Amino acid sequence: MFAPGSGVPIPVPGRTEGLGSLLLCRVRGGVVLLELCPASPGGCLPSNPPLLPAGSGDGQGQILQRFPEKDWEDNPFPQGIELFCQPSGWQLFTERNPPTFFVAVLTDINSERHYCACFTFWEAVESANGEEEEESSSSPVQPAQLFAPKSLVLVSRLDHAEVFRNSLGLIYTIYVDGLSVSLENVIGNLLTCTIPITGGAQRTISLGAGDRQVIQTPINDSLPVSSCSVALLFRQLGITNVLYLFCAALTEHKILFLSSSYQRLTDACRALLALMFPLKYSFTYVPILPAQLLEVLSTPTPFIIGVHSIFQSETQELLDVVIADLDGGTVNVPECVHISLLPEPLLQQTREALSMVSTAASPHLQAWGSDKEIRAVFLRLFAQLLQGYRWCLHIIRIHPEPVIRFHKAAFLGQRGLTEDDFLTKVLEGMAFAGFVTERGAPYRAIDLFDELVAYEVKRMRAEEGNKQKILRHIKELAEKLYKNENPYPAVTMHKVQKPTEGCHLRLHQKPFPRLDEGTVQWIIDQATAKLQTAPPAVKAEKKCMVPSGPPIAAILERNGNALANSARRLEVVRNCISYVFENKMLEAKKLFPAVLRAMKGRAARHCLTQELNLHVQQNRAVLDHQQFDFVVRMMNCCLQVGEGLGEHSPQEGERVLLGEEVRWWCRGSCRAAARKQPP
Repeated sequence: MFAPGSGVPIPVPGRTEGLGSLLLCRVRGGVVLLELCPASPGGCLPSNPPLLPAGSGDGQGQILQRFPEKDWEDNPFPQGIELFCQPSGWQLFTERNPPTFFVAVLTDINSERHYCACFTFWEAVESANGEEEEESSSSPVQPAQLFAPKSLVLVSRLDHAEVFRNSLGLIYTIYVDGLSVSLENVIGNLLTCTIPITGGAQRTISLGAGDRQVIQTPINDSLPVSSCSVALLFRQLGITNVLYLFCAALTEHKILFLSSSYQRLTDACRALLALMFPLKYSFTYVPILPAQLLEVLSTPTPFIIGVHSIFQSETQELLDVVIADLDGGTVNVPECVHISLLPEPLLQQTREALSMVSTAASPHLQAWGSDKEIRAVFLRLFAQLLQGYRWCLHIIRIHPEPVIRFHKAAFLGQRGLTEDDFLTKVLEGMAFAGFVTERGAPYRAIDLFDELVAYEVKRMRAEEGNKQKILRHIKELAEKLYKNENPYPAVTMHKVQKPTEGCHLRLHQKPFPRLDEGTVQWIIDQATAKLQTAPPAVKAEKKCMVPSGPPIAAILERNGNALANSARRLEVVRNCISYVFENKMLEAKKLFPAVLRAMKGRAARHCLTQELNLHVQQNRAVLDHQQFDFVVRMMNCCLQVGEGLGEHSPQEGERVLLGEEVRWWCRGSCRAAARKQPP
């Protein structure tokens, strides 16, 4: 929708690929000229195309140079990418701004994400009547009055933000400090370097400018890479607000982040997706939304979107969007939006665990350790929510390809969670559907979540209420998450030359030069030829039978009464039934609305069946019409709750029992009516 394709080869397991591509943007006379280039063996750089007509509003970005100059066969060049280089609009400035860096994310029509690293600097632009002013000026040197943004953009399917920042910063350093290094060679080397897709391998690259950069891939690419983004999100919003956003995302609400920092928007969106693991977000995901596309916020489908805070006034009319202000640390939930929260006691347990982590963060890891410990808390939460899910998976083989189906009714019914609104919405959502499709196969590679669900049930059950043991388990999981992202933390040392301090304030800086397309393309062709003759690096994927873990019945023993109605509600149900049979209809009428609300709970429905069965055995059921109406309405409400859940739900037994009682009452009412008829 926003930018289909990225110009990057599709990653294939066991194969290596280049990093990305480069772009440059420029504004002049109130108009923006943009240069872009797609990732992998390709990039783009600045040139001097014809100027757009000047206007009073924002300018428009225009591509100056791109590499490769032609689209890849399997990946067209992303259209509209210039909007994401300057999300707030292309504008001229009267001040010299320091360079900025952020990473935008584009999603193509195949739901593939492309990471666009944007490095923006400003160049002096003379005004239209600059020559006349020079002739009339007495000073021999006149500094420029307007400054235009120009952007170098690296586009890649791979997410290595630190390498992107260092590479683009090195190109800017060579340009601004006038180093005796060929920009063509640096860009050619950048676009042709190869890195492993996954597996925890480490590769050191150099762009030919005396630099050294280490690219580290995660051991298991199914686990999200969060860096410090999760810890930063909790620091900005707090525990309660993040839990609201977490529940809103899982129950498919619209979420909008606001901030004056583009990088903060990207990090917040990345953190929220990391907290959702092992579920994957399936709806619109745009961490940085350009100003020209703000109408997307009115879409009826769920989304996670980030917008610059200068457009906050344009979000006031969004009545069904949960808005999180990262700068102010607030989350605004509209009155018409109801967010279903985690069921108790899991909600309280999660709050307590997050509080323990925040007060006992690992000092030697600091932000990294706190980040992984927070993720470990949510990993434990999902393990408790989804324990026993594999026992409710069914493989249907009547189709050419086997279809895996999840029996939601059996899962909810056997766990006693049929009335829980949060878990019901999660199981009905697209994220869980994708979870079943991806993880339902009985033979596949497993990860940390599979091991936790299968083997850690007894431990989590035994540790309930023991804060020290819970914290120890959280730290163990956090260490595994940290090691997955940093298998060799002591070796990851970068050596990249930085620009001279205050270089952006120079009065007379030459414009960014136009690159020689032939030289860059020659370097790309040479590297491509070598890659074609090199043997492919094949990584063996370890597959095994996925362990099912303990059956759901064992979990029911621990959680079966967690959501039961309180003793007070059950007492109200008993009193109301007694008032009905004692013909105290005024008292029964007062309690009747509360009884109907209590019927949503399983314990209240069981109480109703037991009380009615008791009166049937006592043969005290000669009722008038009003009494009979009250009893039938309670039965009807009980039967309607959970309708359609299937034969494995607890409601099925209640239906059978209540069905017998309904037939008994009908026979009794017919006999009573016959006795009242005149001879």
